[in-house]
Amino acid sequence: MDPEKVSEITPSEWEIMRIIWTKGPVHSRELIDLIQRKRDWTESTVKTLLGRLVKKGLLKTDKVDRKFIYSTTVGELEAMNLTSQQLFDHLCAMKKGQTIYNLIEHTELNKTDIERLQTLLQQKAKTAPTMVACDCLPDSADDCVCEENSND
Repeated sequence: MDPEKVSEITPSEWEIMRIIWTKGPVHSRELIDLIQRKRDWTESTVKTLLGRLVKKGLLKTDKVDRKFIYSTTVGELEAMNLTSQQLFDHLCAMKKGQTIYNLIEHTELNKTDIERLQTLLQQKAKTAPTMVACDCLPDSADDCVCEENSND
């Protein structure tokens, strides 16, 4: 599986992938029925999305009798982690903390998730710098205005 292909997953393809990650290998008819309960998509739309995901190498098909069974070639957490890491690779280093803060603020978390985050933050606090250096421009220490613009 090519990590770059994960970054190419469209929002509609994510919906298909989420069903297959949840159900496991799934027959195309069952998948179409499930997605149509959630979205007003035609059968041909779902089949087009499935074809794109197979072409990207993110799904594989097995023919059993006259039916196609779809399964993923990448795990859900792996895809989520790759996607979020690719996004964060494009962000200003000085603003990543604020972005993480906003994500946590707007995400429902269970108690275990919160406890794990608290433990991780306590560990990171021991070696955290006072300020993260700007990485937007080469040798940007003198020209950086990122901190001034951090409330955008």
